[in-house]
This record gives sequence, structure tokens and C-alpha cells, in this order.
Amino acid sequence: METLSKPGGMVFSRAEPRHKQEIIRMLKVMGEIVAMTGDGVNDAPALKLADIGITMGITGTEVAKEASDMVLADDNFSTIVLAVAKGRSVYNNMKAFIRYMISFSLFNLLWDYQSSLGFNPPDVGIMQKPPRKSDDALINSWVLFRYLIIGSHVGIANVGIFILWYTLASFMDINLVSDGHTLVELSQLQNWGECPTWSNFSVVPYMIGDGHLITVSNQCDYFTIGKVKAMTLSLSVLVAIEMFNSLNVLSEDSSPLTLPPWRNPWLLVAMSVSFGLLSVLIGFHCLILYVPFLANMFAVVPLSLNEWFLVILVSLPVILIDEILKFFGRSRRYRMKEKIA
Repeated sequence: METLSKPGGMVFSRAEPRHKQEIIRMLKVMGEIVAMTGDGVNDAPALKLADIGITMGITGTEVAKEASDMVLADDNFSTIVLAVAKGRSVYNNMKAFIRYMISFSLFNLLWDYQSSLGFNPPDVGIMQKPPRKSDDALINSWVLFRYLIIGSHVGIANVGIFILWYTLASFMDINLVSDGHTLVELSQLQNWGECPTWSNFSVVPYMIGDGHLITVSNQCDYFTIGKVKAMTLSLSVLVAIEMFNSLNVLSEDSSPLTLPPWRNPWLLVAMSVSFGLLSVLIGFHCLILYVPFLANMFAVVPLSLNEWFLVILVSLPVILIDEILKFFGRSRRYRMKEKIA
């Protein structure tokens, strides 16, 4: 076992079947994942004992094939490398799906990009990474931290744009009061339930994109019926962040600059179709917003160009945040690799 634990490759020659089994047992005790290749009857016990038994499809005996987990139909060892690369890609795509869903599930959201994430291409340099340990956690502390950061941004952006519309006349030179809506203090928004007790509180009708006025008969209805524009902005931010976050999960580690979105054309198709999703259940964003019948049904209103700029501005940082986290993750793994070396 001491010999096996030394770094570098080793060659054992003229090994008997029992020797092969002993080597496999010791490697498994050391926590390694053991792959065994063979094609003869004498190899069958070791093939069965290994974590992954691999035999030849053309020259291999039937006994060896029965004992193996993988049969190389072309008797080509390079096929093993392709199989490992494909397996790692499938595993990474599964993690991408979980990472994407957990980020949004923190706020009870369920959207429509997950089906396309299974078509993500392999990471750049996927075969340069060391094998995973059999007891590696699917979600470690660093990945969980990333989930929390991204999920927090989703919540802050969603609530923040709602507050911005009610309380600020402009944000980063984007005019928010071009529709003529009434601004309120943050303290008033936080305590809107006390509105009936406020004196000298009044609101004016405001314009929506199709030329109609939003009016309220009771001034306090401004925080219920009158919130339709703020609610539309919040929901639009969720749709936009969903789209941008799907670009993040193309790879757990690689930047979209090295693994661009068009490497997964199915994701681009899903983004093109699903960018319009404003309702969890049904509907396209632009269709709902600009067809009056559907707008009334889903309680949303059209957005102006300035308001769309605001939606993108609030949503886009999700890419920058994850890029920073990926950079620190890569640096952390590089330092650990140097330390081990």
C-alpha cells in the first residue's frame, strides 16, 4: 500500500489474477476509484471487483464481458477517455441545473430554462481536472455560498426595483417619473397599511404605455391597485435575471468569455422563446404586456424604454457577481493545487 500511495505512474508486470485483485482492494481502501481493463477469463474476478470494469467488445471473452461495467465495442482505449469526458460533462450539467434552480428556489421561483441546461457542452479543459473523490459533496460550502449570493441578488433586485419606482424620481440618470406617478417616502411605503390615518396624502393618475391613465378612487389604493407598474417592473426583473443567470450556469468555473452561450444553441433557443415569460404558468412577456386583454388578465402594464433600461440595469449584475465568484473559485483551487504539489 505504501508503494501504491507514491505519486506518479507505476507498472506491475507478470501479475497473477490474485495480485490484480489485491491491488484493486488496496486502492479502494485508499479511497481511490478503480478502473480495471481486461479481456480474458482470468481477468473476470478483478473486473468484477473494480469500481469500473472495462473489457473489449471484439476480442474480449463472454465471461469478461459479463463481469464488466463497460464494453469497448471498438476495442479502442481512447474511447475510455471520450466516455470519461462525457460523464464529467453530464455531471457538470446536473450541477448546473441544481445551481440554477437553487438560486431561484430561495424565493420560490420556478422558470423554464432548466431543460436546455442538459445540453451544455463540456467545460474548457474538463479532462485536465483531477478525478472526483467518491465522497465529494455535490454542494460544498463554497458552492452554497455562491447560491446564497446569487439568490440574495435576485431578492434585492426584485424588491429594490419596486422601491425605486415608488420613492425615486431617477436612478443612474434614468427618469422614473415620466409616466407622472406620485412619489412617496420610503417610510410611507414601509407602513402603507397606515395610509388611512395620513393627512394631506394625495396621488395623481399616471400614464401607462398604451396611453391610458391609472386612477384610484381611494388615495390608499395607490399601494394596491396603483402598484401595477411597480409589480410589472419587479416581475420583468425576475425574467431578465433568469435569462442572465442561465448564461452563468453554462459552466461552474469557466467565464462566458471562454465558454460562450452559442456553444449551447438550445439554451439560446430557450432564451429567445422564454424571455417573454412573465407568468410562471403561461404567457409571453411582450404578448402579455402589450395585448390589453392579457394585460388585464395578468395585472401587468406596458413598460417604457427607460423602464426597460432600468430592468436590464438592475438584472445584469448577476453575471458580474458570478464572474467575480468564479474568479475567486479558480484562484482558490489553484492555490490548493500548488499547496498539494
